[in-house]
Amino acid sequence: MTAHRRIPSERELSAALGVSRMTIRQALLEMTADGTLYTRTGKGTYVAERKIEQPLQRLSGFTQDMLARGMRPASRVLSQELLPAPFELAQALGIAPGSEVVRIRRLRLADDHPVALESAHLSHALCPGLLEHDLAETSLYEVLRSRYGVTLGSARQTIEASQAVAEERQLLELPLRVPVLRIHRLTSGTDGRIVEFVRAAYRGDRYQLNVELR
Repeated sequence: MTAHRRIPSERELSAALGVSRMTIRQALLEMTADGTLYTRTGKGTYVAERKIEQPLQRLSGFTQDMLARGMRPASRVLSQELLPAPFELAQALGIAPGSEVVRIRRLRLADDHPVALESAHLSHALCPGLLEHDLAETSLYEVLRSRYGVTLGSARQTIEASQAVAEERQLLELPLRVPVLRIHRLTSGTDGRIVEFVRAAYRGDRYQLNVELR
């Protein structure tokens, strides 16, 4: 099925498949709930884009993830600034409160469609001059590796489903009632130093996380 293509009505599907409209309606409700379909009020039901799978067994960046799936990654920088670290952020990064922190807010896109809204926080002492780089065109992790000699080693991540706030719904172009996956990640380098704290909201209808249990 082609993404964003309108599917036939319940009546048309019932006649074509030879089953009751009640059965068709239940199937459509289930497919909408799992993200296979989506509705537009007054316009019908459409095929959703396939979900982007994110494995939780390895640490990688957005750019790497999209390229590995044959998709075209892109970023739109919404803001990038230096700010004094509030207490909780300083504690997470292992720096003194009030120390300079780089904050980079980006809208992440896959094949030109928005899939995530991300805010990354890094100690400015770790990466002085970072804001000189065009992070709309360049991978943050690649800049950290090539310019600052910072190689990522591990991360701790929490994930929860949540209702989107107004800004997230607008920037991510979220249909009504679609939630976001809210992710908080604390990333360390191979030397054990805290490198980055990230808050992100991913489209719940475009992203799914998977983990292999042994």
